[in-house]
Amino acid sequence: MPFVMHFFVDKGSIVREIWGKADSILFIFAGASAEFSLNKAVDWLYFTGRLPADPLGRLFSTVSYARLIVFSEHDEAMKAIDKIAGIHQAVEQSRGAQIPDWAYRDVLFMLIDYSIRSFELLERKLTRQEKEEVFKTFSAVGNRMQIKGLPQSFAAWEMMREQHLEQDLSASEFTHDLYQQYRKHLGPVRFPMLKQVQRMIVPERVKMMLPLGRIGYMKPVLSIYKGFRIFGLEKYIRNMLLPQDYKSQIIELDLAHVERHRTG
Repeated sequence: MPFVMHFFVDKGSIVREIWGKADSILFIFAGASAEFSLNKAVDWLYFTGRLPADPLGRLFSTVSYARLIVFSEHDEAMKAIDKIAGIHQAVEQSRGAQIPDWAYRDVLFMLIDYSIRSFELLERKLTRQEKEEVFKTFSAVGNRMQIKGLPQSFAAWEMMREQHLEQDLSASEFTHDLYQQYRKHLGPVRFPMLKQVQRMIVPERVKMMLPLGRIGYMKPVLSIYKGFRIFGLEKYIRNMLLPQDYKSQIIELDLAHVERHRTG
């Protein structure tokens, strides 16, 4: 009997389609980078000193871990999730306090929400069933990490997500400092573009709390960008705008996507 590899996320899942494209991941990253700055538990990320020293790298590593889990064989995904839990436990021990459960839930909720929002901005509207697939995937991650108080259905998640947005966000000195770091690491051209993408993808509550600008010019730019797909030119344009430190990693995401289609 032939051996059948069991993946954490089925090959035909919409979750793989979302997380298999660099463009989607960049938009997920943009949304998370905005909301992270407002989260009341962001001080935990400042505790190690890694976030202010390299905010893009720290946030990109979070997104990269999620992507690794999505495409891993089941047992490997479990090991990756356990490694993430172990890293957080070590930080808790160093600080002598526990990261609150709501903070863990917030991160999972962001991954669910921005997965949906990024795909709908770049591709098409998702069906209810597809949204539930996204929810179930990251709920499985949360259950493995033994995060308490997770919603049991997509409908319950929608309600809890709204509650978290109302209760767990606050503009602070950390918010200001992170945006200063984003500006420093991205430069005068890329930083305004990041804010424009954030303006398109974040929930209204987040948009109201951040100085993302009132004039939105990215929507027509995004439409033009999508048009370039017909000629296969969109990646060249995107790659010219990527930060040099992360360009190779992001390009590699698309190369891996092509390779999966060849072998899958």
